[in-house]
Formats: sequence, C-alpha cells, structure tokens
Amino acid sequence: MTHDEIIKALFDETMIGNAPAVLELTNKALAEGMGPDTILFEALIPSLEEVGARFERGDYFVPEMLIAGKAMSGALNVLRPLLAETGAETVGTFLMGTVKGDVHDIGKNLVNIMLEGAGFKVIDIGVQVAPEKFIAAINEHQPDILGMSAFLTTTMPMFKVNIHEITKAGLRDKVIIMVGGAPVTQEYADAVGADGFASDASTAVRVAKDLIQKKRALVNA
Repeated sequence: MTHDEIIKALFDETMIGNAPAVLELTNKALAEGMGPDTILFEALIPSLEEVGARFERGDYFVPEMLIAGKAMSGALNVLRPLLAETGAETVGTFLMGTVKGDVHDIGKNLVNIMLEGAGFKVIDIGVQVAPEKFIAAINEHQPDILGMSAFLTTTMPMFKVNIHEITKAGLRDKVIIMVGGAPVTQEYADAVGADGFASDASTAVRVAKDLIQKKRALVNA
C-alpha cells in the first residue's frame, strides 16, 4: 500500500470503529517508516473530527462515537510512547474528573478520547472527586484546563463549591474551568462561574482549543 492508501484506509476504518483494522494499519504504517505524528495528524485526528461533525449533524449517535473513539484509542496506545520520544507538541494539558457524589463516567471518558485524539494530554482523576482532590491535582499537574462533569441535577451544585474552593486556594486564575454533563446548560455554567461549557464531546474539543488560544493570546499580549 502507498502512503496515501494507508492514510485513507486508517481514516475510513477509524470512522466505522474497526479497531483491529486500525491497529493493524497503524503498525503497518510504522513498519513502512511513517512517523507517529503523520499517522495521528493526517489520518486519526481528521477521522475523529469527521465523526464529531457527523454527530453534530445528527448522522452519528453516541454509540458510533464511542466505537470510533475506542478504535482510535487502540492506535493511540501504540503511538503515545513514540510521540513522546519525538517530542510532539501537545495542544495543552486537560485535567478531568466527575464531581463528588457522582459516579457517571461514560460521557467523561468519551470527552477524554476526543481530547486525546485532538492532541491534548489528558489526566483523568476519576469519579466522586472532592474539591480538595481537584485542588491537589491542579497543583500537581499544572493543567491548562480543568474539566468537571456532573450527570445528576443533585450533584451539579458541586461545580460552584469546587470553583469556590479553587478560588480560595488562589488557583482560579491559573486554570481554565470547563463544565459539562447531561443536565448542564450554558446558563448554568455561566451562573457557577465556569469559563466554558460543552454539551457533547465534539464541542468540548472545539471549546477547549478556543479557550487555550484566547488565554495564550492574553498572556502574550
């Protein structure tokens, strides 16, 4: 297969979530001397972006996104150490957790896959995350963005509690805060003082990139 044929096949197989084929093609591409960044930026990321676009148009649904994400995840496991060796630039560091009282993580995990696919370094600190755990993780990992997820209306108030505690710890201006989850709205995100909100995984990637660019532009201004 030529370079272009491998790239096209990787794009197509990722879109339909054919994990074994994606893995096989990734290894084949590497064996033929293709760089890990080429595989990521020319095939996998464009494919996942197309999955996201189809989801937004209503042509794809959550199961299709999960399957495509999983297929890409397998390829990323192979590429991640190689990308680290080449010193490939990450878009930014994203710290992610579901708030205290909430154990839902399907949406969070899907967002993680999409973010990783878009070139973010993702640190997932799990579910039932108390404010002090978020604060400790911000101090430890110095993320560009903190993402908080809540699936229940009863746990949504934890956004405000967490932001209050992060502010009290003197970290509010050091991190961009994004919130999301099934019952969450833009209005609610604004009310609790978050910097960004996304209703689905595809939008989360776009919003995260925009917020990082704006913050860096301000810092460099």
